[in-house]
Amino acid sequence: MAAGVGSGDEVVVPSYATTAAAEAVRSVGATPVFADIDAASYCLAPASVAAAVTARTAAIVVAELFGHPADLASLRLVTAACPLPVINHIEPSDIGRAADRDAARRRRMNAACLDARLTGVLTPVVPPGIEHRYHSYVVRVPGNGRPDRDAFARALRSRGVDCRVPVKTPVHRMPPFRRELRLPQTERAVDECLALPVGAGMTRRELHRVVSACNALGGLLPYGAAA
Repeated sequence: MAAGVGSGDEVVVPSYATTAAAEAVRSVGATPVFADIDAASYCLAPASVAAAVTARTAAIVVAELFGHPADLASLRLVTAACPLPVINHIEPSDIGRAADRDAARRRRMNAACLDARLTGVLTPVVPPGIEHRYHSYVVRVPGNGRPDRDAFARALRSRGVDCRVPVKTPVHRMPPFRRELRLPQTERAVDECLALPVGAGMTRRELHRVVSACNALGGLLPYGAAA
């Protein structure tokens, strides 16, 4: 509303997210238009946003889902011919964590520990100079998609590791917002991503348990493997 978005407008939003941004767009009478994500940051990919922009586009909403900052400069660059408001959506569960700098520092230390020791999964990719806040520590379990990742998650939970699938279904596949779109990076992330614990209060022993459990599995598990 503050950006002047209203009935008949379109707003570019991520599909690899909760429904909150899309629901906010609809609440002012506008239409959410879904764009793909960057494979490393999980934020909107500027090239996909550029392809989604039309004459009716009134704004772009980015969601820093796991604490990796969005590439706002590139997003503004791809819309330079017709500047659009770029609105940063923060999930309610992340508001307190985003403001706590000391907790963010400890999460970064814990993430660095996991980065250095984990094998069998693909750890987060963070370019030099980027300050990741690690609201979630998201790895990829590559292979044949959800069966491998889900079997891996079940096995971790059986070993006492509290992991979760961060986004189970992309918003553009949900009934209220269903679109026939091809968003390859979004769909791949839905199939492969798994969030491991990285809380500021974790001890070295708890981090070691996460590492030991992951590395003992040796990467992928076959679909249907016992947990």
